[in-house]
Amino acid sequence: MKKLLSLFSGCGGMDIGFEGDFLVEKSFINTRTSKNFIEKEIDGKYLLKKTIFNTIFANDIEPSAKISWVNYFKKRGKDESIYFLESIVDLVKKHHNGNFIFPNKIDIITGGFPCQDFSVAGKRKGFNSSKNHLGKQTIDTPSVETRGMLYTWMKEVIEITKPNVFIAENVKGLVNFGQVRDIIQKDFSRIGKDGYYVFEPKVLLSGNYGVPQSRQRVFFIGLKKSALKKGVLEELEKKNPSEDLSPYPEITHKINDKILFVKNEEDLKRHTNLHEAFKNLLEPDKTKDLSQKYYYKAKFLGNHVQGQKEISLSKLGPTIRAEHHGNIEFRRLSSENGGKINKELDKGLKERRLTIRECARIQTFPDDFDFVIPAKEVKNKFILSQGAGYKLVGNAVPPLLAYHLANKIQRNWKKYFKEIS
Repeated sequence: MKKLLSLFSGCGGMDIGFEGDFLVEKSFINTRTSKNFIEKEIDGKYLLKKTIFNTIFANDIEPSAKISWVNYFKKRGKDESIYFLESIVDLVKKHHNGNFIFPNKIDIITGGFPCQDFSVAGKRKGFNSSKNHLGKQTIDTPSVETRGMLYTWMKEVIEITKPNVFIAENVKGLVNFGQVRDIIQKDFSRIGKDGYYVFEPKVLLSGNYGVPQSRQRVFFIGLKKSALKKGVLEELEKKNPSEDLSPYPEITHKINDKILFVKNEEDLKRHTNLHEAFKNLLEPDKTKDLSQKYYYKAKFLGNHVQGQKEISLSKLGPTIRAEHHGNIEFRRLSSENGGKINKELDKGLKERRLTIRECARIQTFPDDFDFVIPAKEVKNKFILSQGAGYKLVGNAVPPLLAYHLANKIQRNWKKYFKEIS
């Protein structure tokens, strides 16, 4: 097994995907291109195979993130002590002071450094964020410890642990943010004595990988030069390197039958949709699943207000965003408010917004991941609330997208790296 160190882990979408061994809807997998993903079929879903990666360290500053991560991964034999509820800045400082030691012999680091300052949904302050590394509005003058510079602390952890591979994830908006993309790529390439070969950052559209969502994210992937096999670096540095060495997964689904001009185009499957994603989900008043039972009940405010649209069951889902939990899109609108899902309205189903579970399905989280957790001692109290659940889902990397990445890197591992005797 390859040891994985997870940074800015959130509730663990990337970690779930990189480890595998979770259930997805059958329609999410293209069996013509990805039959080797499938371990077996269980209750009409596919159980994805385990990968070679094992998460041995995770961190975040949000208590709700740790609660949800630990609740899921303890079922898979992980101890909550490997999840550190501390800022990456504080962890690095402690390491240098000898009060904390990062794990040894790390093979791969993954991390989605905070994206709010690069997102089109945020204020787009980028490197000039006025929030500190704990996300608090307390800094007048930007510094290396402000939120927009946290990628440099991820770089520091890579410097300390020297993994063979690192993967850094962020919002699509970062690639169009002045020279930010080039600066980050160059900074990552200079890590360590011999440096890292950093591939050209690539924007991946989740819908191209079976995720029923229009979400786009940019990925930076680096390989430690000193660990590469002879000839690999020379090939990568060519003007047109071999596609076989790319760490980015081949697409498996096409959006709206769009011609893509890829070598496996005839094998591509049409994108999944929300009708398939919501298969067998009961209505909130009929279910025992708390993540499906609870949803925001804000009323329809008119089409001119954000978050007032009705989803289309025949299309990809909207991008689930953390900041939209209060006005998440409608699962269905009433006919008076322009609702078009007549089959459901004719059955007497009422107007409502998307539930947390429906959002999680759009993100491809397995149904055994709990986003609402009640307190055992006090009735109607929660250790993980409805509001926190929506936010956690919105901040996550879709596990299925991460699984595609993990599989491509797993397949290429022996192509990239020297065998260690």
